Amino acid sequence: QVQLVESGGGLVQAGGSLRLSCAASGSTFSINSMGWYRQAPGKQRELVASISRGGTTSYAGSVQGRFTISGNNAKNLVYLQMNNLKPEDTAVYYCAAARTYIMRGDYWGQGTQVTVSS
Repeated sequence: QVQLVESGGGLVQAGGSLRLSCAASGSTFSINSMGWYRQAPGKQRELVASISRGGTTSYAGSVQGRFTISGNNAKNLVYLQMNNLKPEDTAVYYCAAARTYIMRGDYWGQGTQVTVSS
């Protein structure tokens, strides 16, 4: 099993920045990709960004150029740097981990709220 704990959410004005962190513990040797999903009220959960164990990254079109995902394999940490935030980025952000190199939600964190005010 893998446990994921997120931190770093909060309230920010439009145009501001936040950095989310996710710490993985447990059977981390089984993880081959990690990512961030988000879910806004009344909407489906969507994949925002992912990174493979080899460092390959992928982004949703809506955040491309504004968000950056990075990881520290040695410390089992993943970050999401979010710049130029927009009100439509408001959502609960979830860290996820997958045993595959293609991102999917095998393991989930508890979520952290990000609110962007206009």
